[in-house]
This record gives sequence, structure tokens and C-alpha cells, in this order.
Amino acid sequence: MKSIADQLNMTPEARYDYLVEQVKQEQQIWSLQDQDGCVMLTTEDEDCIPMWPSEEAAKLWAVEEWKDCEPLSIPLSEFQQRWVSGMEEDDLFVAVFPVQEDLGVVIPPYELDQRLTPKKQAKH
Repeated sequence: MKSIADQLNMTPEARYDYLVEQVKQEQQIWSLQDQDGCVMLTTEDEDCIPMWPSEEAAKLWAVEEWKDCEPLSIPLSEFQQRWVSGMEEDDLFVAVFPVQEDLGVVIPPYELDQRLTPKKQAKH
């Protein structure tokens, strides 16, 4: 387990890898919600839902304009069965583990889904 300070100093790609690792281990992924539902971030091109590997990481985002937001735990199975297709339909992207200075990697949900799905390979 890396400390949260270490996580914040990682590159966007490293945070993506870390999120994938953690989510596979914990079987849940974290977002933020307020009374209107899941928070959204808008880049120049895409609307994204931010996702984090832990409640602690999600909470770090919940400051200033986001201070009324609560971390939302999404079971991995629910994310894969409902969120991925729902987000695709709404043309939403995932902002992977954003930190204050850096939105992180922005990817289509199916790409994250693929990374989170255990590869069916022959055991060596």
C-alpha cells in the first residue's frame, strides 16, 4: 500500500496502474457524489466521472467547490455490469484518479473495464 502522499506524486499513468491494482484487490472503485448524484468533470472535449482507488483518495478531492461531496463506493461488479454501459450510452469518460493539479488519464469506460477484468490466460 503506497501512502497517499506517494500516490499524489505519481504520474497519471502510474496512478492509473495503481487504481487498477487496488480496485482488483478491494473489489470496489470510488467516486464522489452530492445531492444531485455523481460529480462530473468537464475537459475541453469530454465529460468525465472521476474515479479513485480509495475513499481516502476521493476525499482529498472533496474540497472547495466539491466540499459537499461524499465518497461513493461502487462495487466492482456493479461498475462493470451497470456503470460501464451506462457511461458509454451517455458518452461519458472516466477521469482516472485525478489529483488537484492534474486530472489524470481520461479514458473511455470500456478501457478501464478491460484492465479490471482478469485476463483469461493459460496458467504457466
